[in-house]
Amino acid sequence: MSRAGRLGLIRRLAERVSQVARSSQNATGRRILLLGKTGQVGWELERTLAPLGEVLALDLPEIDLADADGVRRLVRDTRPEIIVNAAAYTAVDRAETEPGLAMAVNGIAPGILAEEAKALRACLIHYSTDYVFDGEKGQPYIETDEPNPINVYGKTKLAGEQAIQAVGAPYLILRTSWVYSLRADSFVNKVLRWAREQETLRVVSDQVGSPTWARMLAEVTGLVLARGVEYVEERKGLYHLAGGGYASRFEWAKAILDLEPRRDEQIVKKILPASTSDFPTPARRPSFPALDCSSFERCFGLSLPGWQDSLRLAMA
Repeated sequence: MSRAGRLGLIRRLAERVSQVARSSQNATGRRILLLGKTGQVGWELERTLAPLGEVLALDLPEIDLADADGVRRLVRDTRPEIIVNAAAYTAVDRAETEPGLAMAVNGIAPGILAEEAKALRACLIHYSTDYVFDGEKGQPYIETDEPNPINVYGKTKLAGEQAIQAVGAPYLILRTSWVYSLRADSFVNKVLRWAREQETLRVVSDQVGSPTWARMLAEVTGLVLARGVEYVEERKGLYHLAGGGYASRFEWAKAILDLEPRRDEQIVKKILPASTSDFPTPARRPSFPALDCSSFERCFGLSLPGWQDSLRLAMA
């Protein structure tokens, strides 16, 4: 597909959100509270959700999810009909030394949002992570597989899922994997930077996941919400939503370098596989937490493209 064709596909996805919203009597004109507007997914959501109603998008320092009373006041003052929580404590290694803060943001705040949503009869959309699994299954995880997080970040995100489910408000919990954006300090941009600084790159080959472009995640979320709150309520639950297929970080890095439009700027000559043990970190990473997203596709008739196709579009 040419560059023009790829960009055209992205535009058509955005237009489809608007078209679905216009065709649904219950989708447009909603008050939407979006938390985490400066994050990779939140930045895309603020733009994707705009056709669906009035979007109030916030992030630090406007709202601190570690402030439970502040979160309650915000929801009660704004009285949204849809709450989209794209905010999280995502510093995986730092969470090992800040477990209380990570739990406040990832574990406690989602439950508060669910309680307030239930009181308002609002709908809650919340993003979780493949790091709730230990990665030992040997194949992609489905929603009914038993979680077993091996680091603080994963444990706090699992606590957030459980808090939402315990409340019973209308909700969608969307577990995703290896999210990246070309406008943030994501793995993709790190690889591109390394390729301009080093002639030899060593990238771990024993961590496997489902690379997910933030824009595609936001577009599919928008398509679901465009069908109306009642549609979402009928299908409430926990789903996996990530880029199709899976790859090791080594395979992902090779694809990033191959697809970059400005390859002449790279000085890298070799990219070599490495072991996770070669790069010790405070937090353990699951080795194979890839996600099976077939349940979401069956329920909503939607899926994200394969990770390679999304990466081609992103790099274009």
